[in-house]
Amino acid sequence: DGFRLATGQVAGFHCVIITASTDRGVLYGVFAVLSRIARSESIAALNEVQEPYAPIRWVNQWDNLDGRIERGYAGRSIFFENGSVRADLKRVRDYARLLASVGINGCTINNVNADPRILEDGFLPQLVRIANVFRPWGVRLSVAVDLSSPKRIGGLDTFDPLDSRVTEWWRKKVDEIYQQIPDFGGFVVKADSEGRAGPSTYGRTPAEAADVIAHALAPHGGIVFYRAFVYNHHLDWHDPKNDRAKAAYDIFHPLDGKFADNVIIQIKYGPIDFQAREPVSPLFGGLEKTNQAIELQITQEYTGQQRHLCFLPPMWKEVLDFDLHAGGDSAPMKDLVAGRTFHRPLGGFVGVANVGMDLSWMGHPLAMANLYGFGRLAWDPNLSARTIAEEWTRLTFGNDATVMRAISDMQLASWHTYESYTGPLGAQTLTDILGSHYGPGIESSERNGWGQWHRADHEGIGMDRSVSTGTGFAGQYRAPVAAQYESLETTPDELLLFFHHVPYTYVLHTGKTVIQHIYDSHYEGAESAADYVRQWKSIKGRVDEQRYADVLARLEYQAGHAIVWRDAICNWFFRASGIPDAKGRVGLHAERIEAEAMQLQGYTQVDIIPWEDASGGKGVECTRPEGCTASFRFSNKPGWYDINVEYFDLTKGESTFRVYVGGQLVDEWVANDHLPTMHLGGDSSTRRRITGLALRPGDEIRIEGIPDGEERAPLDYVEIHSRPRSSKSCSGCDVR
Repeated sequence: DGFRLATGQVAGFHCVIITASTDRGVLYGVFAVLSRIARSESIAALNEVQEPYAPIRWVNQWDNLDGRIERGYAGRSIFFENGSVRADLKRVRDYARLLASVGINGCTINNVNADPRILEDGFLPQLVRIANVFRPWGVRLSVAVDLSSPKRIGGLDTFDPLDSRVTEWWRKKVDEIYQQIPDFGGFVVKADSEGRAGPSTYGRTPAEAADVIAHALAPHGGIVFYRAFVYNHHLDWHDPKNDRAKAAYDIFHPLDGKFADNVIIQIKYGPIDFQAREPVSPLFGGLEKTNQAIELQITQEYTGQQRHLCFLPPMWKEVLDFDLHAGGDSAPMKDLVAGRTFHRPLGGFVGVANVGMDLSWMGHPLAMANLYGFGRLAWDPNLSARTIAEEWTRLTFGNDATVMRAISDMQLASWHTYESYTGPLGAQTLTDILGSHYGPGIESSERNGWGQWHRADHEGIGMDRSVSTGTGFAGQYRAPVAAQYESLETTPDELLLFFHHVPYTYVLHTGKTVIQHIYDSHYEGAESAADYVRQWKSIKGRVDEQRYADVLARLEYQAGHAIVWRDAICNWFFRASGIPDAKGRVGLHAERIEAEAMQLQGYTQVDIIPWEDASGGKGVECTRPEGCTASFRFSNKPGWYDINVEYFDLTKGESTFRVYVGGQLVDEWVANDHLPTMHLGGDSSTRRRITGLALRPGDEIRIEGIPDGEERAPLDYVEIHSRPRSSKSCSGCDVR
């Protein structure tokens, strides 16, 4: 897939010369030249050779045959609708071109929680259509399969991988596929995980299951990607030695060397599940005789779901540069997964992309940088995150230096910002793991079998994963890394709570206590999110109006939702620990008027569950179809103010809100965002900002809410903030 770029004379013309050993290499060379031109870089004197770091550079799509996308946040599937492949595959063609432009050479098009129908005889001609669209762009088609397919659709009474009838079924099925798709890539397998059928049903190992399929694929050059995401989601929370993080290593390390050479173990970067902060999985250092690929998540399941700006290449760079000390003095992750450390024939990078029919592909105009960044790092993991951010910005928004700096700076800071206002010190993101994986839900991960525990109580927080007193997970790493994580003193602060249970008063390397760090980081993160709005506004007029307005709305939403996160986490830990914020912020909001404390007409008070997801643990809902009001009188000094109305916007229903000051209508809107819940809480909490209002003591501020269906115009609170002293009048103010 490599290529050479040079300049020279051909038939008297000064030319750019692209040479490669394959058509795909030439294609990648063409895109490299086009990228230089688009970034206004000179192509007058080219002389370079590029080779991809690893042979496997694939994306996975978790698309269902009915058109839904699991953990997709950008609309419906580009591949499927109503149980079939879409009639119009123009967007699939465009996607293949996008993938090729960054050197991605394979795509698995369906959900790892696979529908067996994908392998039915009648579906194969539909897969052929997609493969034909992929082929000109050098993208190999693959599909995720259900291991129980021989039984579910094949007419057998078993799917035991060691049953000769099952072996023969897979051989025939693979032969059928390659007769019509000669460049078919292979299969992705999720088994014995989260209710999926697997070889354990018959007492077989993942190696025995993978190899049966691999032997069927081998004559055709096909590959099996067997996911290491295998764990028991019914663990006993009461047993302090239970630890989901240990599962992948415990299952796959003993099988090292037992997998066929065309099997790749696809390993999530961390031992839990695509968290905003995890240590790298020790399994990467535990496989010397087995191919492996790192699985990264481009779609932002746990990092804001494309409603929050979160540029992931800085995190991926930390992961890929981390030294696991396997096979000698040094073994950075990027070399292990590429097959370089142990001289494996296959290896590389898999990214869960989940693009959709949304105009921006990823649902947020700035989120496409993550797909671009994945492709660039899969091609060359030595690139810096800044280089990637600046390249993408120039290719997407043009070469205006001011725009490039502003967007790149926002992108590069955004992962740390998101981590700061969600999950602290390696405790993992404290989201609702039982639901949407989006808003705050601190206790949802506790006292259940899913194993994403943080063990927070009145005294302290964290999982003890040491060998000496805990679950022993730290001992799965090679000696230098194991020793680092075993000790409180040498464990980095950012992973402290992943490896150790400590009291809230434990002092970090920064000199702060754990509890004060929780408070400070969440306030700092929310402030940084608010600053993105200012940064984006600084390039108004330099970006087209449509994208400018779209991104601005999303950044304003993120700034508000960061406050929801900040308050939920800080209030929960304040109640749990009983230790106040040294800076006097947590639980004290002099500028806030709770909806339940207002004069209510038609509105009734409701308890929010979990309590920390609403200010004061309560909100109000309108019980009258004609509408309700919540009002109060302004009691501060006269001046210019901004009003923030915190309300809940549910998936179904479009409530109408109107805000009056002194009887004058100052704002009106419809709650028609697409937030991922029908419940009042952290997933649905959002805010409306009304700026530049002249207020006097005694002014009545009244909110009218008109419900729509199940959405009953719910409110949480109102905040009133004075404008800066320089804002003496409303001239030029952004009054909505």
